Amino acid sequence: MTTPAVHSRPAAELETASYVTSFSPGSGTLPPRARPHSDAPALDLSGEWAFRLVPGLRDLTAGFEDPRFDDSAWDRLAVPSHWQLAGLRAPDGELLETAEARYGLPAYTNQQYPFPLDPPHVPDDNPTGEYRRSFALPSALRGVAGRVVLRFEGVDSAFAVWCNGIPLGHATGSRLPSEFDVTDALVPGDNVIAVRVHQWSAGSYLEDQDMWWLSGIFRSVGLLARPTSGVEDLFVHAGFDHVTGHGTLRVDTPGPARVRIPELGVEAGTNERLTVPDVEPWSAEEPRLYEATVSTDAERVTVRIGFRTVTVEDGRILVNGRNIRFRGVNRHEWHPDTGRALDPETMREDVLLMKRHHINAVRTSHYPPDPRFLDLCDEYGLWVVDECDLETHGFLLADWRGNPSDDPRWADALLDRMRRTVERDKNHPSVIIWSLGNESGEGENLRAMAAWTRSRDPERLIHYEGDPDHGHADVYSQMYSHPETVDRVGRHAEDRTRDPALDARRRSLPHLLCEYAHAMGNGPGGLAEYEELFDRHPRLHGGFVWEWIDHGIRRRASTGPRPGEEYFAYGGDFDEEVHDGNFVADGLLFPDRTPSPGLVEYGKVIEPLRLRISGEGRDALSLAARSRYDHATTAHLAYRWELAANGRALAAGAVDLPVLAPGGTATADLLPLLAHVPRDAPRGEEVWLTVSARLAEDRSWAPAGHEVAWTQHRLAALERPAPPTLVPDPPPAVAATPTGFSLGTAHFDRSGALRSLGALPVVGPRLDVWRAPTDNDRATHGDDANRAWRALGLDRTHDRLVEATPHDDALVVAVRTGSAATDAGLLTTLTWTALAPGTLRLDVEVVPEGWFVRHGSPASSGTPVPLPRIGLRLGLPADVTDVTWFGLGPGEAYPDTRRAARVGEFTATVPDLQTPYVTPQENGARRDVRYARLTDASGAGLEVTGLPTFHLTARPWTSESLDAARHPTDLVPDRHVWVNLDAAHHGIGSQSCGPGVLPVHQLHARALRFALTLRAVGPDTAG
Repeated sequence: MTTPAVHSRPAAELETASYVTSFSPGSGTLPPRARPHSDAPALDLSGEWAFRLVPGLRDLTAGFEDPRFDDSAWDRLAVPSHWQLAGLRAPDGELLETAEARYGLPAYTNQQYPFPLDPPHVPDDNPTGEYRRSFALPSALRGVAGRVVLRFEGVDSAFAVWCNGIPLGHATGSRLPSEFDVTDALVPGDNVIAVRVHQWSAGSYLEDQDMWWLSGIFRSVGLLARPTSGVEDLFVHAGFDHVTGHGTLRVDTPGPARVRIPELGVEAGTNERLTVPDVEPWSAEEPRLYEATVSTDAERVTVRIGFRTVTVEDGRILVNGRNIRFRGVNRHEWHPDTGRALDPETMREDVLLMKRHHINAVRTSHYPPDPRFLDLCDEYGLWVVDECDLETHGFLLADWRGNPSDDPRWADALLDRMRRTVERDKNHPSVIIWSLGNESGEGENLRAMAAWTRSRDPERLIHYEGDPDHGHADVYSQMYSHPETVDRVGRHAEDRTRDPALDARRRSLPHLLCEYAHAMGNGPGGLAEYEELFDRHPRLHGGFVWEWIDHGIRRRASTGPRPGEEYFAYGGDFDEEVHDGNFVADGLLFPDRTPSPGLVEYGKVIEPLRLRISGEGRDALSLAARSRYDHATTAHLAYRWELAANGRALAAGAVDLPVLAPGGTATADLLPLLAHVPRDAPRGEEVWLTVSARLAEDRSWAPAGHEVAWTQHRLAALERPAPPTLVPDPPPAVAATPTGFSLGTAHFDRSGALRSLGALPVVGPRLDVWRAPTDNDRATHGDDANRAWRALGLDRTHDRLVEATPHDDALVVAVRTGSAATDAGLLTTLTWTALAPGTLRLDVEVVPEGWFVRHGSPASSGTPVPLPRIGLRLGLPADVTDVTWFGLGPGEAYPDTRRAARVGEFTATVPDLQTPYVTPQENGARRDVRYARLTDASGAGLEVTGLPTFHLTARPWTSESLDAARHPTDLVPDRHVWVNLDAAHHGIGSQSCGPGVLPVHQLHARALRFALTLRAVGPDTAG
């Protein structure tokens, strides 16, 4: 086994801190190696360290590394942690309510560097954390025959280290391990480690990774005994022959050692190739691991081995001979209180949430994760694209001039980062692709990284998206490609690139979307369209949604309408000089790890089993199942059916399906189950059959009964027609009153606006076409719907009463809605008729005028502008907070985010209907609602019935208030519950960083009709 040489020993550069702006990756560090679990003695140095933050290099504490230095007046700071986040809390742990902080403030940028682009130099204002840790050297470490190593798993940005005043060296590469030999510096009894950590360094130019800039020793630190003749390093090569079912094994070690796998009866020397008969292979679906030991007389290490082989054949990625699909996410490490310093419980929670939502792959954007996360990926089963700690995206703003990827002065630093990534993580079976980094342009240094990686580990693939020719990658990778582009790639019909030879090679490569479906705010929309393309074209291996979690920082409001309440901060909330706003809040999880509607939708779209019911229930009713597993059978699943009428369960039972092989299909006859259906279902109720696949027994990631897949089908043949609507004879006539009009028990003002229905006060309804723009509406590139909407004045419309005229038994109200400085208008005609007492029918017609006729649709001239919504808004008393509806639920759904919603009857409170996006925006719509009841605690309120359906939103503030808020703590309930009864919505899309709303989901101005009934319910509402 060959390893790079030890970096040179430190000299005066530690005293002068000249290493801060050095191109060197480090000095005094040991060669990179794997991280096995060893029985050699060790000492964890986590805990409280003495800490002092100084403004810059001019202010360094002289002699702080001396073990006799008195640090009793210094603060105490937890290691691991980030000093900026620790400073946001008082010493007792309480959140500070002001932006002032003890140790500086977090800063967020996506692409731009928060300091002058002047490599390798950094500003003089360079906050530097000085750490000291005293410890008694354990007897187990004192008696080691060999070396003692000091290991840092992650320090941001550059750091230098001393032991008992003796300089050990310095290192860069914030999210990579660094080891120093401390053998000769340790003394019996008390010892002192001193570390100086700099917020900015030359290494910062390599770490522009769309995240909060945070500093400190944020991963674990420890002393490790390295016995003479121990297992200094090991590299497990464990392949699988899918034809014979045999495994191949070679464990490389620098010196002789023995490898044992008791379960397989293996006992052999290292550095020799073995054939292991009849092994069970490792895959993300069946993560079979074998416990192994590698030992010498001096040391015993344990490693978990997974047998698997990764190849590219005929333009497809195969693992163990089978084509695989990545249903993945990009994962930054994040916690709203501790930043990138994660505990094992949080990492496990991430993995469990992924598995429960059918995510099978992770791209470690854009750096190697805490190594304990990869242990969990091995154990639970996730494909991993392990990415090097490299991104130079900010050089794009200078047209890539001086980009380190093509500057020979940075060659050692980039290659060092790749070596440390590969050597640390090479024994994880979950890692099947190495990634050179992210958004770092092109250059010879990347080519050298790829060449070294391929020579060191030819058994894995190499990924890099930033080179359009893909000359040194094994996969063709793209970001945020439109579905039309992805379809062309699937057909090998993509656009040509510069080099004809490389273009031909690229067309032979399998394809990945390393980022797609930007999960910012309400969204992402259009996931189903991507998944259908992945199903259609074998070349398309899926992709990784951006991203896993919103990077909100927990704060407490100090001013505003709700002081003292917690919210999650984003870019700009810490008065950064430059920042990228809430672009850091673009995850499938909210910062507190609550799944967003986007994660629920993604889980449904990528579910590993497709179920489909066909037939109306008269003569035929069948279930078709298609497995989407790549390696696992469906032996772990059981199937249930349930019949419900308007959400009320009628009957349920088991479905018998054969076990499916990966990719297999089967059908089952469901007609016999109808014998269990009661014959007296009420008239007018919809009968729906739901079939679900659930875990038959507990798995490591979810309990028995956890739902894996489901489908629904309406059985109209079992339904009984609704009774005819009873209309009073003669119908109530419209009567003029001193204040307006009356119709039955309804009262209208002179403008024709409904003011009460029975005893229920009502405000409106009036036409509403506005929504608080989503993050995808507020696109920074592409079609900025928000800007177009505001240019048309959709956020500031005015109504003009055209008529409010009684017509015998109907009140006809016509209103033109428009905005200043444009002739764009919508003429809305509301026709009110009375049905039973306390019940009104409302027929609505909306006709576009002016600009909307000339430009408002794809068929008209110019660039069309979609409408946010078309519907009605009305106000109810603020104490109407209980909602029951029959339609799609239980969560929100929009035209292109509706796959996870199912038909049923659901209940919620108005607060529960709100989705707490980090930045307030349109949320909470329930689609295809047949009826909804909105009531107060006594049961009094309003029932709305669609003819046939409508979309429901109910919130304690207006869309305008939602639009004006920067954080949820800015929102205060007003005197009404505002209810939207919509005929249509514009889609969501992924335009915040990806494609906009696809044409099929766009809402353009057009003539439109819809109808509703409104009925007062509860006591004292029919008078």
